[in-house]
Amino acid sequence: MALKTFNPTSPGRRQLVLVDRSGLHKGRPVKALTEGLKKKGGRNNQGRVTVRHQGGGAKKLYRVIDFKRRKWDVPATIERLEYDPNRTAFIALIKYDDGEQAYIIAPQRVAVGDKIIAGQNVDTKPGNAMPLKSIPVGTIIHNIEMKPLKGAQMARSAGAYAQLVGRQDGYAQIKLGSGEVRLVPDSCMATVGAVSNPDNSNQNLGKAGRKRHMGIRPTVRGVVMNPVDHPHGGGEGKTSGGRHPVSPWGKITRGPKTRNNKTTDRLIVRRRQKKK
Repeated sequence: MALKTFNPTSPGRRQLVLVDRSGLHKGRPVKALTEGLKKKGGRNNQGRVTVRHQGGGAKKLYRVIDFKRRKWDVPATIERLEYDPNRTAFIALIKYDDGEQAYIIAPQRVAVGDKIIAGQNVDTKPGNAMPLKSIPVGTIIHNIEMKPLKGAQMARSAGAYAQLVGRQDGYAQIKLGSGEVRLVPDSCMATVGAVSNPDNSNQNLGKAGRKRHMGIRPTVRGVVMNPVDHPHGGGEGKTSGGRHPVSPWGKITRGPKTRNNKTTDRLIVRRRQKKK
């Protein structure tokens, strides 16, 4: 969908650039496919803040998304495309020929009325889902499982996609958006095409309040704090920290690798490229 700009009738509208959602369904989601969503404000089960800069925001309903696509060989029709406040991608309401409804992540280049299907051997067209061993090498895919029957975990956000670049010994080689090449069991499901709403990253929210509506609170720089609050704080006049960037707890925050998952290191064929 295209981007839309606004006349500068107020300071908050002068720089505002949003995705045009006029083609999406206007109204509430299917009630049977929603659940209540309680805000956590970045706090864990002990009430302690473990993720900073979260809190407030508009009330949301959670849309239950089918990330597994295991209803095989039953054609479904895309009933409508919808906005989902819980993710950057759009979602699609599909209705199977047996009458069952479900939400899926909407791919690019699908429209209301299109037919999609999941199965072992189905056509390679956007929205169709199949095991990686059935997808032709070189195909653009999204919604990729990392373990069979676990549900999709990779390439789910707006505009995201990966590419199937090879297969061997029961594994498929997936090139991710970061440049990393990773092995995934070839019995895992994936959906053909790229995720919808690629213009999401081109939005300009225009004012701080829109970020607050999303449940994101302000981030204060360490260099403007006092020494008691941050290692970068204090100093005479304006200072730039005087040391390598660190977190409020003194851990170096730029450069060192933080990934520590030795159980899946063997599945990484090539690490992502370093950004210049």
